[in-house]
Amino acid sequence: MTDEVINQPPPLAGGNAWRGDPLLIQLAERFSDPVRKDLDGLGRFVMTQEAQELARLANTDTPKLRTHDRQGRRLDLVEYHPAYHALMRRSIAGGLHSSVWENGDAEIGRRHQVRAARFYLTAELETGHLCPITMTSASLAALMASPKLFREWAPRVTTRKYDQTQKPPVQKTGLTLGMGMTEKQGGTDVRANTTRAERTGSGFYRLTGHKWFMSAPMSDAFLVLAQASEGLSCFLVPRILGDGSGNGFRFQRLKDKLGNRSNASSEVEFVNAIGEMVGDPGAGVKTIMDMVTLTRLDCAVASSALMRAGLAEAVHHTRHRQVFGSNLIDQALMQRVLADMALDVAAATALSFRLARSFDEAASDRGEAAFARAMTPVVKYWVCKIAPALLYEAMECLGGNGYVEEAPLARYYREAPVNAIWEGSGNVMALDVLRVLGRAPGLFEEVLAGIDRDLGTGGRGTIGVLKAAMQVAATDQGSARLLTEQLALSAAAAELRRLGAGRIADAFVETRLGGQWRTTYGMLDSRHDARMIIDTLYPPVT
Repeated sequence: MTDEVINQPPPLAGGNAWRGDPLLIQLAERFSDPVRKDLDGLGRFVMTQEAQELARLANTDTPKLRTHDRQGRRLDLVEYHPAYHALMRRSIAGGLHSSVWENGDAEIGRRHQVRAARFYLTAELETGHLCPITMTSASLAALMASPKLFREWAPRVTTRKYDQTQKPPVQKTGLTLGMGMTEKQGGTDVRANTTRAERTGSGFYRLTGHKWFMSAPMSDAFLVLAQASEGLSCFLVPRILGDGSGNGFRFQRLKDKLGNRSNASSEVEFVNAIGEMVGDPGAGVKTIMDMVTLTRLDCAVASSALMRAGLAEAVHHTRHRQVFGSNLIDQALMQRVLADMALDVAAATALSFRLARSFDEAASDRGEAAFARAMTPVVKYWVCKIAPALLYEAMECLGGNGYVEEAPLARYYREAPVNAIWEGSGNVMALDVLRVLGRAPGLFEEVLAGIDRDLGTGGRGTIGVLKAAMQVAATDQGSARLLTEQLALSAAAAELRRLGAGRIADAFVETRLGGQWRTTYGMLDSRHDARMIIDTLYPPVT
C-alpha cells in the first residue's frame, strides 16, 4: 500500500501547446493557414513525451570538451548528446535559424512575428539549443554590412539542413554561425578588448587573443571583435579552413554554467586565426549591433515562453492536487497568486510580439521604426528581468515536487537568468534607453503617442508620468531603471488593450500602473476575477 500513488497530478504531456494558448492563437490570427497549421504541429510535438525526453537528456548529459586525441594531436571538439542534435535538427528544419531571411509567401510581411511564434513554442520545450539558432539567424544581419560575404554565406546558412560534421564550410550541407565578443578584462565593455587583428596583405587578417565567453563553439564560423589598426572591428572567422585543418581555435575549457546546460559555452584562444573583415574598419560595434538587436528580441520571446511553460505546470498541478478537501486551484489565495502571475506572463508575451511586429513594419511605418529602436532594450530588460522571480513562484506552487530535478521547473528556473545577462544586462539595457533618449528624443515622442492611443481613457495620466520620468532621467543616470520599467509596463498594458484583452487588460493596468508597491505575487484584490483570468489564459483540458 505504501507504493500506491494518490493525489499526484498526471504528467503535463500529450496536449498541444499551441491550441492550449488562447493568447498566442490571437497573436497569430492574421497568419496564413499554412503557418497556423505548422504551429499546430509544433505545439503538438513539444508536448509529446518524446520531445520532453529529448529536452531532459540534452540537459542532463551535458557537452564535453575534447582538446586532444589519444596521440596528443589537437582536436578542439565539443561532443553533444544525440538528443541535442535531434533538437537542433528539428529547429533548423523548421527554419528558426533562417526564416526571416527567406522569401516564402506564407510569411510575407510577418516574418519576425511568425518566427517568434515558432521560437516561443520551441522555447517552451528547450531553450539551450536555441542559442546557436539565435546567433545564426542574427549573424546574417551583421553580414549584410559586407554584401560579398552575405552572398557567399547566406545560401549555405538557409538550407534548413543541420550538418554536425567537422568539415570545411564549403563541404557542408548547412551552416551555423556564432559570435565572440566578451573578454576577461572587459566583459560588456567590448572597447577594452585586446584581441589583435593583423592584416595579411591579401584582404584577410590573422587574429590572436582570447574570448572569455564564446557560446556554441562548434559553430562553423564566428563574428569576432578584434583590434585592427583602424580600431575595434568585426571579423568573420571560420573554425575549419578549406583544407580541413583547424583555424587557430584553442578551446581552453567549457563554462560550468548555472543553466543553459545543453548549450556549450567556451573559453577560447585564437592563434593566428584567419578572418575577413565585416563592415567598415573600426566600426566593429556598429556592425555587430545589428546582430545584437535581433538576439535581444529572441531573449524576450524565450523568457516569455519559459514563464508560460512554468506557469502552465503550476496551473496543471493545482487543478489536480487536493488540499484541505478541495482542489488547490479552488483555494482563494492560490487563485490570486496564479492569476497575478498570469497577468505578467500575458503582458510579457504580448509585449515581445509587439516588438516583433515593429521589426516587421519598421521599413514602412515611422512609428514602428521608432518603437523598434527605442523599445528593444526596454522589452528585453523587463521581460527577461521578471522571469526568474515568476518561475520561482511557479515552483513554490508545486512545493517540493517543483524543487527536484525531475520536474521541468528546475530546468526552467536555472535557464531564466541567462536571457537577462546575455546580450546586455539590466544596466546596459537601461543605459541604452538613456542613449536613445539623449540622441533621438523624437523616437520616444512617437512611442508615447502610440502608447497613449492604445491605452485609451483607462490609462489616463500614464503619459504624464512617463514624460516626467524622462525629464528626471535626462539629468540623473541612476534613475534609468525606473524609466525603463515604467516604459515596459505602460507599453505592455497598451498592447493588452489593443488586443482587446478586456478584464485581463483592466487588471494589469490597475495593478501595474496604479503605483502600488509590489514585491511578491498574489496582490490582486477581490475586484478582479482571478479564476476567470486563469481559465481564460490557461483553459482547462477537456
